[in-house]
Amino acid sequence: MNFGFASATQILFGPGTLKQVGPLVAPLGRRAFIVTGRNQNRAAGLIGHLEADGITNRLFPVASEPTVDLVMAGVTEARDFGSEVVIGFGGGSAIDAAKAIAALLTNEGDPLDYLEVVGRGLPIQKRPAPLVAIPTTAGTGAEVTRNAVLGVPEQGRKVSMRHAMMLAAVAIVDPELTTSLPPAITAQTGLDALTQCIEPFLSHQANPLTDGLCREGIVRAARSLRTAYQDGTNASAREDMALTSLFGGLALANAKLGAVHGFAGPMGGELEAAHGTICGRLLPYTVEANWQALRERNPDSTTLPRFDELATMLTGHPKAKAADAIEWLHALCRDLNTEPLSRLGLTPNAIPEMARKAKASSSMKGNPIELTLPELEGILQAAL
Repeated sequence: MNFGFASATQILFGPGTLKQVGPLVAPLGRRAFIVTGRNQNRAAGLIGHLEADGITNRLFPVASEPTVDLVMAGVTEARDFGSEVVIGFGGGSAIDAAKAIAALLTNEGDPLDYLEVVGRGLPIQKRPAPLVAIPTTAGTGAEVTRNAVLGVPEQGRKVSMRHAMMLAAVAIVDPELTTSLPPAITAQTGLDALTQCIEPFLSHQANPLTDGLCREGIVRAARSLRTAYQDGTNASAREDMALTSLFGGLALANAKLGAVHGFAGPMGGELEAAHGTICGRLLPYTVEANWQALRERNPDSTTLPRFDELATMLTGHPKAKAADAIEWLHALCRDLNTEPLSRLGLTPNAIPEMARKAKASSSMKGNPIELTLPELEGILQAAL
């Protein structure tokens, strides 16, 4: 058995941990470039803590999922400000943008030099500017991953800059920052978090360390996602979902993802739909397709029993089987009002090309079995 594990240098988790940000940032730099989400006012508490420790700052809002051009605009502003440390404060979009900006502050060129699939795929050569990642949603786990997902509109794709040096110096996960999220955002981000625990658990690159994280995350999401959606003030449910997101980020960074995220990259580049909504809609159909493909083409796979274990974790029933997991996931998506792909903008005519793009995606590398183009098209058709 051979595996590695890498993550942020320091992870702080717990209600109220945002208050510790000043002393943590100060040794990294006194001029902080803060990449936020659309609502900059949410960063007021963060700014107060930083200024109390004598750290000056400049805000850079990311109103939607980050693109190559937006990141380069951020790099220009960060350089003009003389930034010494970059802080990503928001959802996955803000944190991914912050990771890319931190990397390009010290490395020449633009994102296309480093992007996978559609870019040159060059490795990062110099250590990025110090990065502090503070999620305000419970979904992507971006605070502990080594990649930044960027949109390339002219290619109709979302792809990654990726390098181990892009890991954050500090990740602060404070569940209290998520209590104000509305139900729709709670559902979208929560489905992403659950997917990012399930896919690494079923990945052919799973290992004992990531398995433990995935098992914890799956159980917590199973018991708390509906509750967080129905009652955003439930502190226990919010804490569970913040942990699920963190554990999913740790797991995917070390055991990879699968076909759900293989689809989500190209679909996110072409559809006006939230990443988590796409993942949630595809999840039950993709789990079923993988299960069926393994039964038909690799019945001795050591991954097959994991589908039954997944069912026991989701349902809480010790005798549950794979089919029960699929049924449970469909019920969850109904309860969270997850829309079909047709309402998200996918048309039947686009399915073959979308399947082809998904098959070439880097996220497919962790899928438990290589799915054929007809199987991939079948998933999209079923989720339409």
